[in-house]
Amino acid sequence: MMALEPHGPDTFVGTGPEYPWGGLYGGQIVAQALRAAGHSVETRFLPHSLHAYFIRAGNATEPIRFEVDRDRDGRSFCTRRVVVRQSTGVILNLAASFHIVEDAPSAQAITMPDVAAPETLTSPGWSELFERRFVTTSGDPTGRATAWLRLHDEIADDPILHACGLAYVSDDLPTDAVFTVHPDMPTGFPHEVANPHEILTSASLDHSIWFHGLADPSEWQLHDFTSHGVGGSRGLASGQVYTRSGRHIATISQEVLLRKRRSP
Repeated sequence: MMALEPHGPDTFVGTGPEYPWGGLYGGQIVAQALRAAGHSVETRFLPHSLHAYFIRAGNATEPIRFEVDRDRDGRSFCTRRVVVRQSTGVILNLAASFHIVEDAPSAQAITMPDVAAPETLTSPGWSELFERRFVTTSGDPTGRATAWLRLHDEIADDPILHACGLAYVSDDLPTDAVFTVHPDMPTGFPHEVANPHEILTSASLDHSIWFHGLADPSEWQLHDFTSHGVGGSRGLASGQVYTRSGRHIATISQEVLLRKRRSP
């Protein structure tokens, strides 16, 4: 999926499988767009942030075109814009910034929550590409969704691919955090509600990731998201990603659209 085919200067074409809801998964498009941007920078630059807008639903039966603009090449930072297109028009806009690895002090100010190990948990999954294990955290679960996530397959020891792998799974959990505060969602989500999408329809609107460090996404990583409310059919979730050892590697924010499902 990350092996994009060159189609002219800074232009690439990719494909993706059809997902259970009939379209493309947003995390896939974000990951592929980041991969396309990464092809245009020197290997000494690594992604430190991305910001994406989901514009149209993707079609799994068509190729996906990624057009990269080189906004700036600096000594320490490179900035890229990626326009993602299909026959219906633009389906995603992404801006990404890359930074050299600087020899500078570091400090971690937050701590991973104390949760059960992924091997002791079970959760339903919808994808053959990654596993998800929901965990229960202490305190009020309203507004919070926490789970271990990992890719099924091992990937190459390539920091850009590690970032792409994290970007791929990062679109999975934010909506769950917003679901927990929605007045139409029954008590007990996500552990006691089989299919929340029978109650609410949802779509990712925009998505941001700040990479504080990189780690192999085929190993378990804890995603811990919080949402403080919904309004105007939109809800915002922000979360942290930790390695199993507790290292804080990413901060993620996403706004989602939620509407009550109508009868056919």
